[in-house]
Amino acid sequence: MNIRKFIANNRGEGYIDVCIIVLVAIMVIALMMTVIPVLIAKNQLDNFADELAREAEIVGCIGSETSARESVLRERSGLSPTVSWSRSGKVQLNQEFTVTCTIVQNIGFGEFGSFPVTLTAKASGKSEVYWK
Repeated sequence: MNIRKFIANNRGEGYIDVCIIVLVAIMVIALMMTVIPVLIAKNQLDNFADELAREAEIVGCIGSETSARESVLRERSGLSPTVSWSRSGKVQLNQEFTVTCTIVQNIGFGEFGSFPVTLTAKASGKSEVYWK
């Protein structure tokens, strides 16, 4: 009998709870919409650095070949990172090098609060070419 009275009670106490839950759900979705593009850009930047390092490993030097590969990657990914190398020129067999790619992305809700975040990707490798 108490269950019937509880179900029949229409005082509206649940409406406030539902409104709060809907508001929190919308805020979580909005946060995801601003963070996910940054995570995708970080993944693309990691791939960018890995492919540049692999190109330098195969060619055995850091110069025009890696610059050409960099421009192809820029066109394909749509990113324009700042690229810096730990060395330049010919890289002897088994000598290590590092490439660092940096880009700035904004996290925020449009005009209400845009926070620039610096994304960095590093990749290292060893030359596979013996220079005489």
